[in-house]
Amino acid sequence: MHLPFPRADQARRALAVLTAGAATLLVAACFFAPGRFSSRLDVNADHSFAFRYTGELIMIPLKEEADKAAQPFEPEDCYDEDSFEERTCTEDEIAQQKEDWATKKGSNADAARALLGGIDPSDPEAGHELARKLSRRQGWNKVTYKGGGVFDVDYAVSGRLDHDFVFPTFEGFPMANAFVQITPRKDGSVRINAPTFGPDATSSPAAGLIPGNLSGPSKDGGPAELADGTFTIHTDGKILANNTDEGPTIEGAMQVLTWAVNPRIPAAPTALLQLEP
Repeated sequence: MHLPFPRADQARRALAVLTAGAATLLVAACFFAPGRFSSRLDVNADHSFAFRYTGELIMIPLKEEADKAAQPFEPEDCYDEDSFEERTCTEDEIAQQKEDWATKKGSNADAARALLGGIDPSDPEAGHELARKLSRRQGWNKVTYKGGGVFDVDYAVSGRLDHDFVFPTFEGFPMANAFVQITPRKDGSVRINAPTFGPDATSSPAAGLIPGNLSGPSKDGGPAELADGTFTIHTDGKILANNTDEGPTIEGAMQVLTWAVNPRIPAAPTALLQLEP
């Protein structure tokens, strides 16, 4: 008995639907990535802290939209249904491919708007709008949109570690991936993680839902694939654990942990400090 294979155009349309769904999850898993930057975290034994991030912050949906805008529609190859040999596409097939391409773009844009608090990544003014919103918030001393999804920022904040701290956060966004997380505990210890400075986009609960290597802007390196910077922790507390290559250096009364954040970083920076009870 002959079992018919699915038509090539039907398979392409099904793949387009799956790709659109994966792109939706991709947006949920990784909104932002570091570019060229410098970031410093000071944690004192008396539980005071200061954090600063200066340099590029990349909004992945805006970057992807800019990349797609530079890549116009290109027809896919067509194949004979019986021999599966490549053949010239008909005008109807090319028209269907264009329709599928436009539908996929629309679906991705709708999903991105829902996850970005109504911001349309295909809108040329979207980056400038977000920059204006961030500029009104505490800590964001400078926010300039450079285009292509790239923002030039200077963020600085200080306070006491009597609560969790996460950078960045964005008003009106359902979720965002954390560059730096600080978690104080009742015994005086403090856990510091920098998940988006590492090779895996695992900082979002949606990341685990994404098959294969679609959990970040690069199939090879995750968010750190776009990064070129340093992250340092300065502390006069006791360092209980860290994953730097060489351990702390000494600068006066402070111990300094340093990570080079780039596509070659083997793991996301992490440290455990003991402060005063």
